[in-house]
Amino acid sequence: MSLGADLSLWALLPFIVIGFTAQLIDSALGMAFGVVGTAFLLLLGLPPASASAAIHAAESFTSGISGLSHALHRNVDWRLFRRLVVPGIVGGLIGVFILANLPVAVARPVVLTYLGAVGIYLLWRGVRRPQTYRDLKFVGSLGLVGGILDGSGGGGWGPVVTANLLAQGGEPRRIVGTVNASEFFVTVTIAAGFIGTLGWQSFSAIVAGLLIGGIIGAPIGAWLVRRLPAEWIVTAAGALLVLASSYGFLALMFDLAPAFTGF
Repeated sequence: MSLGADLSLWALLPFIVIGFTAQLIDSALGMAFGVVGTAFLLLLGLPPASASAAIHAAESFTSGISGLSHALHRNVDWRLFRRLVVPGIVGGLIGVFILANLPVAVARPVVLTYLGAVGIYLLWRGVRRPQTYRDLKFVGSLGLVGGILDGSGGGGWGPVVTANLLAQGGEPRRIVGTVNASEFFVTVTIAAGFIGTLGWQSFSAIVAGLLIGGIIGAPIGAWLVRRLPAEWIVTAAGALLVLASSYGFLALMFDLAPAFTGF
């Protein structure tokens, strides 16, 4: 099955559904578009590099809109932004290199393990009691690690960076706004890295499906976040990732997952 521009709407439907689901959760949580989207793309049989490339290409648009909105609302701490964005870009490029050069047989279980770990973390975060911390530390190194995980795993910048900075005691409004603004530059860098290594034509149709679904899911997620307790949505996202990762491992062991010819 070719993944060129001549794909029918029916062939794009799985990617539209994935984009809708991932953006619905991301709009409600402020994170998890990458990890949720990548988990489902892996379940469809895409290699980790192609899945991560498609996710970052689509997220380049969504994170740009989100970052601009936060900047206009003065939610961005520009000093913190400068401390995050350069290490994040460097880490993202390292992650692209790692994932693009790993054999699929090695990369898939590694990425599934990472996604499952993020899911367990989100489950824990959803049920734990809030904790208070005083000052921010390890900002640059956190940006580097977040970028590496984002580039190599298809997601992780939001869950890793936002959650850790909040745990260190940062002001929530400023942390969320700054991490979203810096995410745009990290995501665009990662997407460009994948275009250089894999070629745009190898995932452009997938990106189209993800964008269509994301555009539909964004306003619904914004509506839901005003009505559902945040801990419910965080727990649901964690459970979804754990289930997707578990099924991915079952598919590897018992050949359950469908695969697209040509990947």
